[in-house]
Amino acid sequence: MTDRSTPLGPSGLTRDAGFEIGVSRTIDLPIARVRAYLTSEQGVRRWLGEGLKLPASPGDLYATADGTTGEVRSFHPENRIRLTWQPAGWDHPTTLQVAVGDRGGRTLLRFHSERLANSAERSAQRAHWEGVMGDVLDDLRAAIGT
Repeated sequence: MTDRSTPLGPSGLTRDAGFEIGVSRTIDLPIARVRAYLTSEQGVRRWLGEGLKLPASPGDLYATADGTTGEVRSFHPENRIRLTWQPAGWDHPTTLQVAVGDRGGRTLLRFHSERLANSAERSAQRAHWEGVMGDVLDDLRAAIGT
């Protein structure tokens, strides 16, 4: 997939946050169930990585078993977790936000990544977070037996 350029610049390039991507889905599950999953051991393993309990206080540092590191920036368990995210081997952190919202009994789930270095990194991260989204949705569907 290649980025489309616009008169303002390459697709996904922002003035203040570098390149960014967002992956979202609206699902037929109550928001409370989705929130509980995202902060559970299994959910954290799916979207953040193996080897840690989700840190919950701004300033908390974390490291996953695969070497991804970061810092919690904000933690609002009812709707949003914002943290830095730097995979092993990267020379810069990105900012990751995981958010949920009520959509009339359905739930909007969103992964948003910003401060990506370039369009190639943006494309790779889109694929990564789309894969994570698929895994999360598979887990949630299995939990309710659909």
